[in-house]
Amino acid sequence: MHRTARTIRRTLAVLALVGVVTACGDDDDTAAPTSETTAADDTVDDAVDDSSTLEVTAVDYGYEGLPASVEAGTRLSVRNSSPNEIHELVAFRIPDDEARSIDELVALPPDELLGLVGPEPTMVLLAPPGGDQIAAVGDGTVSEPGRYGIICVIPTGADPVEYLEASAASEGGPPEVDGGPPHITQGMFAEFVVE
Repeated sequence: MHRTARTIRRTLAVLALVGVVTACGDDDDTAAPTSETTAADDTVDDAVDDSSTLEVTAVDYGYEGLPASVEAGTRLSVRNSSPNEIHELVAFRIPDDEARSIDELVALPPDELLGLVGPEPTMVLLAPPGGDQIAAVGDGTVSEPGRYGIICVIPTGADPVEYLEASAASEGGPPEVDGGPPHITQGMFAEFVVE
């Protein structure tokens, strides 16, 4: 399992690095939540207005405030409630012909999961503890209808400053930082639908 977790981390960490160097500090996309905050594994059943920004809270190890569905054009922002862990919100559109749940998808071998995520995810929003959101890929807007997966592949226990510095210096490869298995193995994943 440890080797699988390391492979997942190395394979998927590249996704979090796309554009980190140029995006650091560009966006401060924090806004008041537009939906009720829920437990990490729960969702809000109602859709969010398409003109709104939806704040999702990254917790150790899950997402709060992520509704079951949003309107196309909704912009997500991420806030980190953890005092110690850096988190990310990596969103990718799940193919229309894919019927498996996110629970089943994250259990796939790393190469298969990476194939679903694609060469560039819809968005990668990094959230250091107590810091501003960093939009590494995209601006947080989901515009194409469909089902989306959300994952966090940052290593458990990674030092946030060290992680961001290693990401900036990695030149496209995964950051080499100390830490345990990626947050996805701790249950930090979710899914929602864009209508």
